[in-house]
Amino acid sequence: MKIPSTITALLVGIVITLASLWYGQNNGLLPVDASLEAAKIDQLFNAMIAIATGLFLLVQGALVYSLFAFRRRKGDDSDAEPVEGNVPLEILWTAIPAVIVLWLAIYSLDVYSLVNSGGFVGTSHMAHAHTHEVARAPGAAIAASLEDLNEMGQVPPIGTDDKLHVNVTGLQYAWLFNYPDSGIISGELHIPVNQTVELDIAARDVIHAFWVPEFRLKQDAIPGQTTHLSFTPSRVGEYPVICAELCGAYHGAMKTRTIVHTPEDYQAWVASQRVAVTPDPSSTLAAEPPTPAGARLAGYAHQHHLPLTLAAAHPEASIQAEHF
Repeated sequence: MKIPSTITALLVGIVITLASLWYGQNNGLLPVDASLEAAKIDQLFNAMIAIATGLFLLVQGALVYSLFAFRRRKGDDSDAEPVEGNVPLEILWTAIPAVIVLWLAIYSLDVYSLVNSGGFVGTSHMAHAHTHEVARAPGAAIAASLEDLNEMGQVPPIGTDDKLHVNVTGLQYAWLFNYPDSGIISGELHIPVNQTVELDIAARDVIHAFWVPEFRLKQDAIPGQTTHLSFTPSRVGEYPVICAELCGAYHGAMKTRTIVHTPEDYQAWVASQRVAVTPDPSSTLAAEPPTPAGARLAGYAHQHHLPLTLAAAHPEASIQAEHF
């Protein structure tokens, strides 16, 4: 029994559609999602993968079918049948891609607007489930001892306006993160889980691009201009920060880390950084004023019985050294 061509085409279309939808949801091409924004971006990515897979199977399938169905038969030296065009088919294969591209454009704009308008801020407390999937860092053990300091105002509460503001600076070839509320400057981005983070991003020299693949977000760092990026981390862990803009010879080495803490561990990190930058009044280095450069040079000359002092040999250099 010969199956009609229309039913065959229908069955092939169903198989291609099901295969495309399955691969779109099971492609495994993305790393773990670590922000609330990642879910919407992943949905858009999976939709594009499903469409691309369907088109690939359709086009390649047509090519393979044509290789066998329309091959030159043995002993057939005649010319092929001339085909000048098929208007309905040309309209069809032009209209379908146009509709797909228009739909993807609208869908992409909707996701972009939602991510950049902070549409995920209100749902930041729904992501606590991710926090319990990862073991707490060792710093959490001392978090309880910080409660009294927090009440005294020595450790700022996380995001007094429910957001953590961080100034990000890109330069060849490193990232600097400045926390204006606490005065901390770090070479790594430390942030608490389930809280909205707002980054003000700039560059000192050339164009860089701040990119964390697990957050599914990227923003350019432009000299003389401040760009912005807002997101809500949803999973405790360490994630790479990569410069996604060719910025010079060592562009590939411009990497650092984003460390997403539990709220307790983040407070512990803030406290440890404040201790690190606060001088100890009882230490010898803090108690003794720095020795002027000229005095150090004079002592060295006296100790080694040098016949000439720096002042006698190079008076201008000595004056500059005193102001160093």
